[in-house]
Amino acid sequence: MRENRWLHIEDRINASKMKKRKSRVEHWQVIALFLMLYDACALAVAYFAALWIRFDCAFQAIPQNYLHAYYQFIPIYILFSLIIFWCMRLYKSIWKYASYDELVRVTLATFITVVFHIIGITVFVERMPISYYLFGIIIQYVLVVAVRFAYRFVLLLRGKLSEDLTYLRRTMIIGAGEAGQIILRDIKKSDKVDEKVYCFIDDDPNKWGRYIDDVPVVGGSDSIMEAVERFAIERIYVALPSATMEQRREILNICKETGCSLMNLPGLYQFMTGQVSIASMKEVDVEDLLGRDPIEVDMKEIYQQISGKTVLITGGGGSIGSELARQVAAHGPQKLIIFDVYENNAYAIEMELRRKYPNLNLEVLIGSVRDSRKIFQVFEVYHPDIVYHAAAHKHVPLMEDSPCEAIKNNAIGTYKTAYAAIANGCSAFVLISTDKAVNPTNIMGASKRLCEMIIQAFDAKIKEGKAEEIPQLFTHLMKDENIKQYVNEQVKQAKTEFVAVRFGNVLGSNGSVIPLFKQQIAAGGPVEVTHPDIIRYFMTIPEAVSLVMQAGTYAHGGEIFVLDMGEPVKIDTLARNLIKLSGHKPDEDIKIVYIGLRPGEKLYEEKLMAEEGLKKTENELIHIGCPIPFDIELFLEQLEELMESAYKNKTDIRDLVQRIVATYHPA
Repeated sequence: MRENRWLHIEDRINASKMKKRKSRVEHWQVIALFLMLYDACALAVAYFAALWIRFDCAFQAIPQNYLHAYYQFIPIYILFSLIIFWCMRLYKSIWKYASYDELVRVTLATFITVVFHIIGITVFVERMPISYYLFGIIIQYVLVVAVRFAYRFVLLLRGKLSEDLTYLRRTMIIGAGEAGQIILRDIKKSDKVDEKVYCFIDDDPNKWGRYIDDVPVVGGSDSIMEAVERFAIERIYVALPSATMEQRREILNICKETGCSLMNLPGLYQFMTGQVSIASMKEVDVEDLLGRDPIEVDMKEIYQQISGKTVLITGGGGSIGSELARQVAAHGPQKLIIFDVYENNAYAIEMELRRKYPNLNLEVLIGSVRDSRKIFQVFEVYHPDIVYHAAAHKHVPLMEDSPCEAIKNNAIGTYKTAYAAIANGCSAFVLISTDKAVNPTNIMGASKRLCEMIIQAFDAKIKEGKAEEIPQLFTHLMKDENIKQYVNEQVKQAKTEFVAVRFGNVLGSNGSVIPLFKQQIAAGGPVEVTHPDIIRYFMTIPEAVSLVMQAGTYAHGGEIFVLDMGEPVKIDTLARNLIKLSGHKPDEDIKIVYIGLRPGEKLYEEKLMAEEGLKKTENELIHIGCPIPFDIELFLEQLEELMESAYKNKTDIRDLVQRIVATYHPA
């Protein structure tokens, strides 16, 4: 009863508020009333002035029949015009933001009312002089438009005058095409942007010396340095959505020498989808300077494989795993399962995907691939069709200090996940590998080579029809004989296709050198580079994910896919470019120091072992390494000993790994 009473009181309060709101006259309604009064006067004045001008600006010279016709028709015309203006929303627009759309509506309203005036007064009252119609139309249009756009003009004028009193960042736009013009107008109309565009740069000579909204196009890319000095430019916007990566990199390499802050329109996609604005610009990062033309992947083929399938991503909260989750979520999986041991990352990607794809069938599970009971349970409950295995320890120096952890998590974790896959009808298993698995000098690379050998061994056993011979390295799970027999039967029927995808360092990933360099620059230096000659292959996260997903469509089982990553990059050059992009001078503002190679590191990484060879795929940037033969039976036997040593944290674990992985030579 008390609750109902409070609800009744609340309803009365709300009703009272609504009544007050309805009774109160809004500000825009007052403005609309004044505009209607003004329009009524303007219409009357327009056609009276037309008569007055027609007869030499002498009221006495106007014939009485014309005056009588005007007096008789003008009240009807005013009433009709006000109705048309109301229907055309000329009293409901926010004239502070008046633009082309409002001008079109004023023009259309004028046309309708003028046609009514010409026909009405001519047919029903009196045929007027032609100049009466002509001058009346012009004066009416000018008076109606002027009052509506006067407010916007005053605001623009005030803005121009206030520029002299307010500090505005001096800005240059590179690219005088449509994207550049949109950026310019976005800057001009935004109240929140504290900058002013002083010049354009464009390599089209036809645009040089001309103006876009009073901003000059001063020259081509060879004029950037001169224009920066001439106009004291502080920020540069690069609006070249259709430029190739090579052209963009040349421009950015010039811009980074200016010391200006750089903003970049990511690419053609943003332009084609209408996402060109100040908000769509991103800070130029070292990735843009190292970039190359992106890998072209047949995403349609990939998404056909994913659509309607249950997809499991281990390590789904990491940099590669989370990007995989985004790509998969966007293209209609039946269910997406994210499995990760670190709850913060898993929670972050879960919130992002649920916000972006509210209808996505998403499961986020916390657990470790080292826990055979947990990983087996996941496969038994959800029966994933496709597995992207991204869970791994990747930090080279840390794994050198904890070699048994690298083996437990990377090698044995992969084994347990792969075995759960074949025991539960999984159709495809894609391993995320690394170029550090090639001739490894560190335990992390060796553990990833073990992962590759594991999936090659599984694939070989399945093709031979002998999958049941694969040892169960977690027999504690199979104490129940009925369960054990069921699993054995499932393994005998296994059809899982196993592949590995090998690539280099991923820009922006967790553990990447770039975030570390940024932290050191923000702290004032020094930036620590291990060796002046150290080189690495780099790729972006989207490229890495595209390759991983493409591997699933090319897979026939047992392959190691390798990306053509172009030319390697010197880490020293990368550090210097990053310092320049931060507005500093290397070795002057920010020192660079060389600290020597860390444990397990080598000067260069290899993409492929020479003896593996290469085979082409339909994508010329993606190759297949032919598997190196090894004794699978011996390997599977050795893994059991390796697991036991790792879980006992034996100190001679490296020696055992070296006996199994012939290409592993500890530094």
